[in-house]
Amino acid sequence: MQKHLLITGANRGIGLTLVEQYLKDGWAVNACCRQPEKADELIQLQAKYESLTLSKLDVTDYHAVKLLADSLADIPIDLLINNAGYYGPKGVSFGDTDVEEWRRVIEINTIAPLKIAEAFLPHLTQAQDAAYVAISSKMGSMSDNSSGGAYIYRSSKAALNSVVKSLSLDLKSYGVKVVALHPGWVRTEMGGPNGLIDTNESAAGLKQVISELSSTDNGGFFDYLGNKIPW
Repeated sequence: MQKHLLITGANRGIGLTLVEQYLKDGWAVNACCRQPEKADELIQLQAKYESLTLSKLDVTDYHAVKLLADSLADIPIDLLINNAGYYGPKGVSFGDTDVEEWRRVIEINTIAPLKIAEAFLPHLTQAQDAAYVAISSKMGSMSDNSSGGAYIYRSSKAALNSVVKSLSLDLKSYGVKVVALHPGWVRTEMGGPNGLIDTNESAAGLKQVISELSSTDNGGFFDYLGNKIPW
């Protein structure tokens, strides 16, 4: 039986590469982004793969999230990857925090992943051995923070990790594994040109880690090579 992936933030970077890699492996993929009509790479993939569906979705529009979930009510989702994320203003130093931007980052990176999990839990429970994956960041690790700064992004990902931990406990009885994954420092629009790896290496690593998840990994925080990251 064909497996089904639903992924947010699918129009560029790691999300787009994950879409392509899962399609090549024969998965049915529902790729979500805010403006699918402008997502040229996704449109090209859709012309090549009948198993690719594009969905218009702003992850912070919770009414739209519910409508999408309702429209897919009878479809089991084996894997949900919450990839959509927002860094916020870069180069901001202590004493110059943009509170409105902080609220926006928290909304996208922390609140939306929880609301998406709530909306799509019925789909995950229809599948066997389903997984909910939140793309987090090592920058959300308090143990790893040795440089300070980046208050907005760090705090949003640390909060996301807390959401993941609670979800892993609450969804355990449903048979759904929940993990946070760090994709590495990737050369993308968000990661910048100095990233250490490209999207293909990151996506391939993430995909491998996901494929090997076991019940003992539930609630864990791992990088794209499968290494455990301290909270």
